Amino acid sequence: MFNSFGNILRVTTYGESHGVAIGGVIDGFPAGMQVDFKAIQNELDRRKPGQSKIVTQRKEPDTVEFLSGIFEGKTTGASIGFVIKNTNQKSKDYNHNTNVYRPSHADYTYDKKYGIRDHRGGGRTSARETANWVVAGALAKQLISHININAFTSSVGDIFINKPYQDLDFTKTESNIVRCPDDASADKMIEKINQIRKAGDTIGGTITCVAQNMPVGLGEPIFNKLHAELGKAMLSINAVKGFEFGSGFCGAKMQGSEHNDIFNEDGTTQSNLSGGIQGGISNGMDVYFRVAFKPVATIMRNQQTINSEGDLTEIMGKGRHDPCVVPRAVPVVEALTALVLADFWLLNKTRKI
Repeated sequence: MFNSFGNILRVTTYGESHGVAIGGVIDGFPAGMQVDFKAIQNELDRRKPGQSKIVTQRKEPDTVEFLSGIFEGKTTGASIGFVIKNTNQKSKDYNHNTNVYRPSHADYTYDKKYGIRDHRGGGRTSARETANWVVAGALAKQLISHININAFTSSVGDIFINKPYQDLDFTKTESNIVRCPDDASADKMIEKINQIRKAGDTIGGTITCVAQNMPVGLGEPIFNKLHAELGKAMLSINAVKGFEFGSGFCGAKMQGSEHNDIFNEDGTTQSNLSGGIQGGISNGMDVYFRVAFKPVATIMRNQQTINSEGDLTEIMGKGRHDPCVVPRAVPVVEALTALVLADFWLLNKTRKI
């Protein structure tokens, strides 16, 4: 299995949703950086379950313990090992699907690929794995603190923020439980999620991410383009179904005379339909992209499915699940963005004398 991500800054993770613990090893992190442990825990708290009425009510403290690579509060240049204990598993909630495949989950594909699966919460395929990414991403944020990375909920179902990101105050993102920096839109989103939750259903949405104060030159011109690596990272998140940067799919409707970003004398551009990336390399403008999340596959309704013998049967979701995964995914999007940018930032340091 491919359990590692990154090039110079490389993260390898382990663990299952209902196992003893999850955790990882971060290789390639430079020595001498003072670590802000409170900032790391704050990022985990933004992602953890049970934080509001519109997310899963599993109660996990998600406290990270660092095992190596940090001495007297500073990184040593050695591998950074960490662990997050699982403390609130209710594995019996999954006894009903021991031999039954849940629709739109990884149960069927995992079982057919490996011939064995951990049915408790999805095992290794669970979104609980993303807590590992948040730890690594929180460290990466501190490494490239000169780059400002802000993600936010930009839509839930058919409710969208109808403002460009430049008109939003990112300091308001954490002011509400849906993590939307537009108050009017946030109220509507929360109401929508509550309606869906009470009906035993789920709903999808989108997250927009903006990286500001970007340096010029991050990314490679052929393979490992900056937008390709960002897309790969985002599409690795559970429930993600789409990724677009800059003008995205809207650019396909435009003419070149409309879409070209005209240069100013200082190298900035009058527009930024390129999304801060040209030729796979950052151009110094804001990098911005949008990530689409499907509705969570576990719903509290009867659905037809099959079991491991190929027989038709029915299944209904049980236990604690998110009616909308988007609010908790905001810090995950930021974390992976930070890992990609930090990896390219370190790579650039090897290219010039």
